[in-house]
Amino acid sequence: MRILIATDKFKGSLTGPEVAAALASGLSGHTVDTVPVADGGEGTVDAAIAVGYAEHRARVAGPTGEGVDARFAVNGRDAVIEMAAASGLDVLPDGTLAPLRASSRGTGELISAALDAGCTRITIGVGGSANTDGGAGVLAGLGVRLLDAAGNELPDGGAALADLAFVDIAGLDPRVGACEIVLAADVDNPLVGARGAAEVFGPQKGATASDVAALAAALSHYVTVLSSVVPAAADLAGAPGAGAAGGVGFAALVLGARREPGTAVVQTLTGLAARITAADLVITGEGSLDEQSLGGKAPIGVANAAAAASVPVIAVCGRTTLSDTALRDAGFAAVYALSDLEPDVGKSMAGAADLLRRIGTTITADAARLTQGVTL
Repeated sequence: MRILIATDKFKGSLTGPEVAAALASGLSGHTVDTVPVADGGEGTVDAAIAVGYAEHRARVAGPTGEGVDARFAVNGRDAVIEMAAASGLDVLPDGTLAPLRASSRGTGELISAALDAGCTRITIGVGGSANTDGGAGVLAGLGVRLLDAAGNELPDGGAALADLAFVDIAGLDPRVGACEIVLAADVDNPLVGARGAAEVFGPQKGATASDVAALAAALSHYVTVLSSVVPAAADLAGAPGAGAAGGVGFAALVLGARREPGTAVVQTLTGLAARITAADLVITGEGSLDEQSLGGKAPIGVANAAAAASVPVIAVCGRTTLSDTALRDAGFAAVYALSDLEPDVGKSMAGAADLLRRIGTTITADAARLTQGVTL
């Protein structure tokens, strides 16, 4: 039997490739193919490297200014970057949240590094951001100057945008204009408004109610000032995806990017459809299979692609909060959760590799029934 493992990361425990390797170690007597998947956020670079992209690294500014080593992937003139590698919650010093001053500058510097590598097509995977700065840091990292009324450059971070008086775009890296940029984002929120970046995602980054109000006002002011030199910015602030990653989506759109669903971008990158067609059974999964997963996370994208090819698909996860009905409606013939083997979350996360190997052994025994359409 040919089994395709197309799993996302188990956040805080294992990367997508590590999940796949652990599962594969328990699958005996089958031909196993593995491909990492992601929803356009963390794990997208892993997916690119798995299909032959070369790993590159760049030293860039972290969310609060400290230097971080960020990975990106290059194949000829194509690059794949993850904004989380430069501006994400996971690279905050000691994990200390900084909702008012966290910046996306490092993401702009990562784009610059891809340009330095000779790339003319850059895919930006977004998700897991620490910042709510409207992508102002991205622009600054590419040479744009954000100035206060006295002509001084603003400090980084969303809150400082309240003092923005002028945007000088003369220093914008000219290579950006000749570059095709793809914004890989499933989030469709605008930058400003009731569903804006500050209002919806700010609290996840540590913003209090007063912080949210301050950030929302600063972002609106930022859009007004930027629109005086980039007229399209006013409309782009309300575009779907502009609110992604604290406004990195907005900056990307201002730079001429086109937005594509993150799951679709990664599926195209890895040739997932063809690999599913060649399989008899598909295994997908992520750390937590829940309501957010149903909103377009990677396992649902894999399940939809498998359904289109009439190939049965099962899911493996750390835990699931979905009902059996919801899981069946999502297309899964069966779901295997680590929590069924080890209910202690800490132990489950620490021992995930061994638990996944055990689940792989169980799937080996169940595989024949699953491919005959018998759900478990």
